Amino acid sequence: MNDIIQHHPGDDLLLAYSAGTLPEAFNLMIASHVSLCDQCRAAVESFDAVGGVLVEQAGVDAAPMGTDALNAVLDRLSDTPSLTPARAAQRRPGVLPAPLQDYVGGDLEAVRWRPVGMGVRQAILKTSDAASARLLHIPAGAAMPDHGHRGTELTMVLQGAFVDENEYFARGDVECADPSIEHTPIADVGADCICLAVTDAPLRFKSVLPRLLQPFFRI
Repeated sequence: MNDIIQHHPGDDLLLAYSAGTLPEAFNLMIASHVSLCDQCRAAVESFDAVGGVLVEQAGVDAAPMGTDALNAVLDRLSDTPSLTPARAAQRRPGVLPAPLQDYVGGDLEAVRWRPVGMGVRQAILKTSDAASARLLHIPAGAAMPDHGHRGTELTMVLQGAFVDENEYFARGDVECADPSIEHTPIADVGADCICLAVTDAPLRFKSVLPRLLQPFFRI
């Protein structure tokens, strides 16, 4: 899979994922990408190893950790079992990586799609309020509305592909967009495109109709 993945999250996101400082929606995105990408999985494992060494070094002169502190850490880990490094993807092959299957309750057949217009469907995933996550089903050849960003948007292809300006995004690729980017993604004509998209702020649409519908579709 790593041979065909051309677009990856930045090291800053991978490091934040390793450190456990990302919002839940972004955590889900990185876990899903890492489950498909050998390159980024290796990077996360390297960050984990460095973090472990730093903790060990800091612990040389530190006071012993109390039982309550250890239990609190274990409780936090148990809250997000699906976001462990996603070698689990190999045990349940499907369009959705293992971390996403855990959120949805299965593969595509378990997704509760809702129409948002022009053939596009979405399924909003339940995550913390710090950021939102949704699955998008875009018909082959269809274009998303031209939009900008008030924050960060990460979009990962799960099936099919899309074209954005001069870049081509296929399965496993992640497009990272920030307030400097305005774009009109277009699904490749070869197959319907299914993506995971996460945002930490509402999108900024140019056209009137998408702006009017934005509160209803929570985008």
